[in-house]
Amino acid sequence: MSADVIKRIALFFTLLLAQVIVLGRIQLFYCATPLLYVYYVLLIPRNYPKWAALLSSFALGLAVDVFANMPGVAAASMTLLAVIQPYYLELFVPRDAVEDLSPTMTNIGPTKYFYYAVPQVLLYCLVFFTLDMFSFSNILQWLLCIVGSSILTLLLIFTFETAKRK
Repeated sequence: MSADVIKRIALFFTLLLAQVIVLGRIQLFYCATPLLYVYYVLLIPRNYPKWAALLSSFALGLAVDVFANMPGVAAASMTLLAVIQPYYLELFVPRDAVEDLSPTMTNIGPTKYFYYAVPQVLLYCLVFFTLDMFSFSNILQWLLCIVGSSILTLLLIFTFETAKRK
């Protein structure tokens, strides 16, 4: 087993435990919950096997769903994000870059990483809370959940990325 596979497995379980034990219990103003496990999909390297990315993202989402007692909301949202991520990553990585480039703030630069991470986290939160609420009867609460959770999640992701740079 290669070191990269072991790192991905460790990241999988670290993010799962952090979400289930700590972050899943945080809910600011009844609408903002940090969803840090999305970071797993953001870190999928270039030219990573698509089947492995889909399977591991689905498994992480399903594990979060099981522990949070949700009916497949995180699994569906993570799978959708894993489908889109490799194509979206190609917009930010030069063609002559290393084949197994991991999209981090150090590798693609802070500005590109910002434009890489923000839309994906927003898309994830949009799909997640749309499936979770499954109704637009309280559209203000829906929008607050999307924006609040996106901001908290992005703050955590950028904090980790900045800490890794130093």
